[in-house]
Amino acid sequence: MALGRVLYIDDDPALRRLVGKEFERHGYIVQLAATGDEGLRHLRAGGIDVVALDHYMPGQDGLQTLASIRADPDPPPVVYVTGSEEGRVAIAALKAGATDYVLKDVGGEFLALLRVAIEGALAQADLRREKEEAEAEVRAARDRFEALAAERAVLLREVNHRVGNSLQLVSTFLLMQSDMSDEPHVKAALASAYGRVLAIAQVHKRLYTSDDVRTVALDNYLHALVVDIGASAAGANGWLSLAADPVAIDPDRAVAVGVIVTELIINAMKHAYPRGEGPVRVALHAPAGNSVCLCVEDDGLGSRLPPAEGSTGLGQLIIEAMAVKLGAVVTVHARDPGTRVVVDFMKAEAKRLVD
Repeated sequence: MALGRVLYIDDDPALRRLVGKEFERHGYIVQLAATGDEGLRHLRAGGIDVVALDHYMPGQDGLQTLASIRADPDPPPVVYVTGSEEGRVAIAALKAGATDYVLKDVGGEFLALLRVAIEGALAQADLRREKEEAEAEVRAARDRFEALAAERAVLLREVNHRVGNSLQLVSTFLLMQSDMSDEPHVKAALASAYGRVLAIAQVHKRLYTSDDVRTVALDNYLHALVVDIGASAAGANGWLSLAADPVAIDPDRAVAVGVIVTELIINAMKHAYPRGEGPVRVALHAPAGNSVCLCVEDDGLGSRLPPAEGSTGLGQLIIEAMAVKLGAVVTVHARDPGTRVVVDFMKAEAKRLVD
């Protein structure tokens, strides 16, 4: 098997024959050219792995030929050969793109040095080719990953869209059933269920309208949730308000926060103002760091109100369950008038902060 295909360009016929025999003896396939134009014709016919190029030639000299070689789309490495001992020639060749250079006038070592230079040029070309192939594989793998990630994001948005629509439909059915019932306890239970389903549906709506399906803008989510809950209360007008700092959170934790807010608003609606409506304020604060403070407060009866007849305590159980899911601390402040509930939690779970 040939070690490589060498093109040697030199106007000295004796030296051309000598180089050809020497390299063929060492296992190379050699093509010879007397001028730069002839060498370029050989080169553009294809199959050349490395070029050895003399500097002094009639017509087009070595540097001009080198420039033509380097202008090709995928040029082979070039070893520059010169009989001049002036460093300017070698430097000019290297600047023009030559891989290495060899001087002719070094006694009987010229052929050995030329062979070493050509072996080095071929080795560099192999390394460059392997590097380019590896980089191409990395780019192809990255492109495949990005395409899969984009496809996955589209599928997730589609799933969230369908889930959100289904939950919105369920919540509408619950609200319709509540409106049609004449039993106060049934109406209250269905209205509570409506609010819980709505809290989850809003998360999925946030996800399928977002460019990032991994996080939910909690402030935007709570704003939409408060608007929906406020609009569902008959005759309500501005009784429910929200002040929220920008907070990004993962969808599972957003659901837990939304359910807690919904339950606290429902509790305030049922217990704080038994004779009519009053203000309920929701606030979300995110000071520096990972901590978040959620507050829901009213100006109602607070601790002076006796437990509601027929109350199952389900809302409180749901709040406690969601607080555990969040790793939150829930504090109830009874005031006169009103009640203030504070929920302190972290934007992300502790284990995620270490990642």
